[in-house]
Amino acid sequence: MLQYTIRRILIMIPMLLLISVVIFSLAKAMPGDPLSGKIDPLNSDPHYIADMREQLGLNDPLPVQYARWVGGLVQGDLGESFRHKREVSDLIASRIPNTLLLAVMSLVITYIFAFIMGSYSGRKPYTLGDNLIAGFNYLGIAIPSFVAAIVCIYVFSIQLQWFPATGSVGSGVEAGFGYWVSKLKHTLLPALVLGLLSTASYTQYLRNDIIESARKDYVRTARAKGTKESKIYNVHILRNSIIPIVTLLGFDFAGLLGGAIIIETIFTYPGIGYLFIDAVNGRDYSVMMAIAMILTVFTLLGNLLSDLLYGVVDPRIRLD
Repeated sequence: MLQYTIRRILIMIPMLLLISVVIFSLAKAMPGDPLSGKIDPLNSDPHYIADMREQLGLNDPLPVQYARWVGGLVQGDLGESFRHKREVSDLIASRIPNTLLLAVMSLVITYIFAFIMGSYSGRKPYTLGDNLIAGFNYLGIAIPSFVAAIVCIYVFSIQLQWFPATGSVGSGVEAGFGYWVSKLKHTLLPALVLGLLSTASYTQYLRNDIIESARKDYVRTARAKGTKESKIYNVHILRNSIIPIVTLLGFDFAGLLGGAIIIETIFTYPGIGYLFIDAVNGRDYSVMMAIAMILTVFTLLGNLLSDLLYGVVDPRIRLD
């Protein structure tokens, strides 16, 4: 396992370099000039603009600019935000706790609902309850996340006023218990949208796997021995069916971080997803490239975690 982990980490290095080249190239290919956000908008003196371009290294060849950017990344220097006039690392550090909270809550919601609905449908297939859950799954798969988010804001925030429609915490709320209550209340609705949309596929997968496992020889043997039906499902079938879903935890977490971009933008939720869209719109290249690289690292680490979990939850798998 240790050798496999080290080998996988070493493979990630060239992948990160390749992705960094793609991100840098795409950023440079975007329309607009990064200098426009850095200079004084009231000063249009050509000499001033030329001096600033030289000072910022924008006249350097692209390979030199790329090497300078990657060198900064390795040393933890993500550059400075042109729009926010502060270090990118500080800016992202102030936003990423919100995104992590949103992703964790979404993940918990996904697994709880998928476990409850999938185990019920698998145990009682082709019943009214199973059909209702299947209908929910079809809606969850078919409805785009931004449509679901807008509908939820209209119903639960505007009409019922159960949840705030924007932000991550109420205005004027001071640190303490009330602060966290307000934060959870602001995060719950976007987390529900993000989590429930991901629930459909897992529910369907768990249902089908339970139905298939119930027909296998070891289950028939357990029934022949007089084992209680509840023990057969809860111990023999459900435990085996959950293993593949648990191993996808890393993929899920990385996917939620990327998928939160749309949800955070619609809910005006101040996470790194909303910051990324703001950076793209404002041509804030340093922020945009830094967030893209961070999401890439999270994705690769999520893939690594998923592969390692295979060996942890199922000892039959040998990764060495």
